Amino acid sequence: MKTTKEVVENIVWKACDTFRGSIDSSVYKDYILSMLFVKYLSDFVKEKTAELKNKYKDNEGILSRSLERLDYKISETAGFDYLYSIREENNIGERINTALREIEKQNHSKFEGIFNNIDFNDSNKFGNTKTRNSILKNLLEDFNDPALDLSPSALENNDVMGDAYEYLIKNFAGDAGKKGGEFFTPPEVSMLMAKIVTLNIKGGVKVYDPTCGSGSLLVKVYKELDGNNCTIYGQEKNSQTYSLCRMNMYLHEIKDKAMIEWSDTIKEPKFLDKNGNLEKFDIVVANPPFSLDKWGEETAIKDKYNRFEYGIPPKSKGDYAFVLHMISSMSDNGITAVVMPHGVLFRGASEGIIRERIINENLLDAVIGLPNNLFYGTSIPACILILKKNRKEKDILFIDASVEYEKGKNQNRLRDEDIEKIVKAYKERKDIEKYCKQASLKEIKENEYNLNIPRYIDSFEDEEYVDLKSISEEINILEKEREKYSSKLEDFLKGIKL
Repeated sequence: MKTTKEVVENIVWKACDTFRGSIDSSVYKDYILSMLFVKYLSDFVKEKTAELKNKYKDNEGILSRSLERLDYKISETAGFDYLYSIREENNIGERINTALREIEKQNHSKFEGIFNNIDFNDSNKFGNTKTRNSILKNLLEDFNDPALDLSPSALENNDVMGDAYEYLIKNFAGDAGKKGGEFFTPPEVSMLMAKIVTLNIKGGVKVYDPTCGSGSLLVKVYKELDGNNCTIYGQEKNSQTYSLCRMNMYLHEIKDKAMIEWSDTIKEPKFLDKNGNLEKFDIVVANPPFSLDKWGEETAIKDKYNRFEYGIPPKSKGDYAFVLHMISSMSDNGITAVVMPHGVLFRGASEGIIRERIINENLLDAVIGLPNNLFYGTSIPACILILKKNRKEKDILFIDASVEYEKGKNQNRLRDEDIEKIVKAYKERKDIEKYCKQASLKEIKENEYNLNIPRYIDSFEDEEYVDLKSISEEINILEKEREKYSSKLEDFLKGIKL
């Protein structure tokens, strides 16, 4: 029986009950996902090792060389089965940490530092030794479920592990509120952006996300291109989220095609060419933190990469800092899609100057207004800016997709038909009443470079005509009927009294 995405999701989500009430979900997600990764690696190595031993049982030399060439290496004392066998040990947290360090050491070129931010022996998070041992024992038992076979031949398809991982991160994001939203872009928004930036692109491209979080947006673009001669690059400031992203790449079978770096993109961009200039990418996507305070204005003033030639954003709002970095990171025919708060469309001062210069350089291709409450941790509506270099068009396309969505209990979501409609409107660039419009540079100048969507798309719905005379006549008729039946009721009640 194959291991499906649903099986993995159910078992691992059940494992979360081990932590609930003891540790906040924004913390225990790291332990759950790290153990899922260890189980996946262990089952992979166990199956591949058994296959090679059976194939080369009569030739130790070939067997030894074949084992050395395995994608991953897990020693006997670092694998999941061993950890499960010692689950009753009083120092189980310390033993798991040792196993993680061993996995890093044995797979140095792939996993160096990937578990740096996880400590299964942390008394500050787990409490006393007895509590910690109980939680970790239960966690190992949860993952030892016979149905959770993560060996390659058992998985229903190559997406099972990656999809289950995304499912868990999504649930953690919703559970963790604002903190969760920082490392996860809703899959529907990621899918929309991926479909737009890959239009007419078949492969052979470099994809970059300067604020990649757990990597969900990069994965969606990669899948949209079918991984066809495509390499992806991501940078993440949060160390724990950086580790999650690296694991996510391996669980999605992206492996050596992904380069993920840990650092603040604005203050210390990691992807540079041989001359020390910013690397250029064909596709740039991001969902940066909204209106980030203290984003690094002091860095921008003396920026050696010339990213802020259009102006320096305000100290308390870093939105345009990320936009300018992404523009500087685009190749000559590159495309960028970035999620932004609506404030970037109309705020004045330095942001107004930057916006005007970006428009006059013919870099802004489209503005897409999204429904509110799509993103974890904020209910405000957001928009997607599409930017291009070497644009043929001279107008800017506005799409108001703010009213077509599926309403959810906690989060709203874009439906497949909503995504398809947006992509179609972007691709065809035809005016659609109350939904889509091409605005000329002349019109935008007349609006003083204010890009607020209602200035270009009239979404006002006329009120339904009300015939007051007819309604008044209907009320009179009903009133007469009420009086008639009231009189009958009164006579009936008098009859009962007699």
